[in-house]
Amino acid sequence: MDAELVPRQGLDDEEGLALPNQLPPVVDAHVHLFPSRVLAAIWRWFDRNAWPIRYKLSSEQVVDFLFKRGLSRIVALHYSHTAGMARALNQYMAEFCRADPRIIGLATVLPGEPEAARIVREAFASGLKGVKLHCHVQCFSPDEDRVGPIYQECEKANLPMVIHAGREPSSQHYPCDTYQLCSADRIERVLRAHPRLKLCVPHLGADEFNSYQRLLERYDNLWLDTTMAIADYFPASAPVDLIRSWPERILYGTDFPNLPYAWDRELKRLLALKLPADAEAKILGQNALSLFG
Repeated sequence: MDAELVPRQGLDDEEGLALPNQLPPVVDAHVHLFPSRVLAAIWRWFDRNAWPIRYKLSSEQVVDFLFKRGLSRIVALHYSHTAGMARALNQYMAEFCRADPRIIGLATVLPGEPEAARIVREAFASGLKGVKLHCHVQCFSPDEDRVGPIYQECEKANLPMVIHAGREPSSQHYPCDTYQLCSADRIERVLRAHPRLKLCVPHLGADEFNSYQRLLERYDNLWLDTTMAIADYFPASAPVDLIRSWPERILYGTDFPNLPYAWDRELKRLLALKLPADAEAKILGQNALSLFG
């Protein structure tokens, strides 16, 4: 998925009013909740540099939208892009989770910022269930020394790290070259250095699908989520063999609300694979509940 090939149009595909009947419990393991002012800045960036966001909803509206359509839980993510933001964002997320126990909220922190490890400890004490980092936005490589203290806090608490460390979806408008920052090799160095770290890489590790499949074979502390990787939106083909081979280590996730297509587009494509019932149940919800507790 070359940055120049990322389609910028939205898709006016039909959306369902609710989840199909007789599905096992569905957990969206990749939903974004931000304060309104941060959401507005994210929308402006997407409008200029990526794709049109179909669901410009407040965080309260996001939660209401998804639960009304039948999801049982959501894993809520956010990220800070400058030093000094994380504590306020984490407090915001913790309050959301206290108000609705169906929300599994993760913390964030900027690698290398003062008191990074303490910020993570405070977030865990407030009830947050892991950490979300974004190499593209926060401009770091996953195997840099400044990330080590954050990994260590996750290991000590036995809570997972979700880290956007795949090279795609990318944009030339990010402040750093994502192909220089990110690679499956760098993630393997993290997995080797932190064997007790539970690590989840979104987008099925796009665009290095084969490399991430090999990592799943070698490391039992690695998970992937499906976010945008099987929606048939980007030029790259969906890695169907990866999904069929590793249903116990893959989580269903969408990137809602920052989507250019229908909220259930990826779900429909996942169900069309006609996976065995036990594999489907794991991907749709059981794996997320196990990983995030």
